[in-house]
Amino acid sequence: MKDVMILTGAGQIGMAIARRMGYGMKIVVGDKRLENAVAVADTMNKAGFDAVPVEMDLSSQKSILALINTAQQYGELAMFVNAAGVSPSQASIETILKVDLYGTAVLLAEVGKVIKPGGVGVTISSQSGYRLPALDAETDRLLACTPPEKLLNLEVLHPRNIRDTLHAYQLAKRCNVKRVMAEAVKWGKRGARINSISPGIIVTPLALDEFNGPRGDFYKDMFTRCPAGRPGTADEVANVAELLMSNRGTFITGADFLVDGGATAAYFYGD
Repeated sequence: MKDVMILTGAGQIGMAIARRMGYGMKIVVGDKRLENAVAVADTMNKAGFDAVPVEMDLSSQKSILALINTAQQYGELAMFVNAAGVSPSQASIETILKVDLYGTAVLLAEVGKVIKPGGVGVTISSQSGYRLPALDAETDRLLACTPPEKLLNLEVLHPRNIRDTLHAYQLAKRCNVKRVMAEAVKWGKRGARINSISPGIIVTPLALDEFNGPRGDFYKDMFTRCPAGRPGTADEVANVAELLMSNRGTFITGADFLVDGGATAAYFYGD
């Protein structure tokens, strides 16, 4: 039996983190498209890792529980990386809320119930959560603490209060950060840690969808105006994840790290 890492979302960011942290572990790769999970597992196995692909739907609690059960058959769950989700150009308001908001909340809660003492997790949020104007303290509390099965009933998430898919995505990512804070308290009772990372424009297939979507010009302008002057890479996100998930990050939990080349700073305070 080995220690196990769960990786949800078979994309470039998740794989970069798994390659950085998953050596010597059994890596269970979950993705809604099994072929994506197979491709990532194959790439990692050919590089000397021990990965197995699993089909998983982040919008389904049943599917999430099945993934966790599969992982536990290989050993104790020691590491968790959630990089699954959809973007504003890929999905409807309803899908974004069901996957990025509800699904992430369920995943954080269920993994937190079984992760081993000393275990650690990281979930990928987005700079978009920082573009949303401040919410009142009660709304933040509700996003953080409402049981997952009741989350989508919150007034702030009612369709009439959501302007478009970008607004839905921003709310989902704000919720992700709040859920990590609340879950960190519960994970801490097991001696485990959970943090989030909010990347900016990272060159991935999902980002390329955005570049070619209706907001493509906006995103291209964003990284040309940001202090870094370029988009980021998945390995630069993995650099932060390595700190958070290693022994050097043992005093860090319940936190979010903005990794966007200064794009958010330029958005608020640029020319």
